[in-house]
Amino acid sequence: MDQKNNLQCSIREYQAEDKDAVITLFRNGILEHVYPAFFKTISHPDQIGVTLSISMAGYVLGGSSYFMALLFGGAWAGLIYYCCYEIYEGYRLSRMATDMADIQASFLDNPDNGFWVAKAEVNGKSKVAGLVAVVGRRGGDERGDGWNGGLLSGVDEIGQDERDGSYGEVPHLIVSFAYRKKGLGSQLAHKVMEFCKDRGFSRVVLETSSPQTAANALYSKLGFIQTSCHSNTHVNHWFSKLANIQVMHMEKYI
Repeated sequence: MDQKNNLQCSIREYQAEDKDAVITLFRNGILEHVYPAFFKTISHPDQIGVTLSISMAGYVLGGSSYFMALLFGGAWAGLIYYCCYEIYEGYRLSRMATDMADIQASFLDNPDNGFWVAKAEVNGKSKVAGLVAVVGRRGGDERGDGWNGGLLSGVDEIGQDERDGSYGEVPHLIVSFAYRKKGLGSQLAHKVMEFCKDRGFSRVVLETSSPQTAANALYSKLGFIQTSCHSNTHVNHWFSKLANIQVMHMEKYI
């Protein structure tokens, strides 16, 4: 059943006609984290010190050349940006080759899974304004690549009690930029929690990344608690280390 809100949006199950809009929103929702991740990393005091040191090395090696100082410093900043981009773009591509490649088979053909879209009326036309997905994990099920717009975890942070119980894992929750700060993210999250309650799951778990400040604040407001944190991603270890992006595991009892 559709859920109405004051934004004239409705939340309904994914349909084949939504595919192009969902894929576009998914791409934008993942890659938009690259710039915040880069600026957060490059503005860290340690990184500022490293950048200045590299720039000074360029100045000295270039024979007191300000151009070489700028070149060396810019090259270092470019490397940091590349690491951030590879983490998020690599995650996007991995998802496009797995669960997002066939949303029907990955989410809708299993009664314990779900995928919903929020549709908004814009100038008389219906537009996908958000999406959310959940994968049900019964006792004994292997955990998937849990991630919510942050990083693909290389370490299983799920506790033993979760493995023995049943819970819902949220791999995707994305709201279009134009519809943020209007309550739509909360509505999508509540849709997942209601679904998980109906399926008899005891909790909802997800993973997010440190640059996602707005999303992390929303999860905390909804009662999610961070239970672990690590920096392991699907990319080269040094990329993760240079980008300094933290993966946070969060959960909420329902």
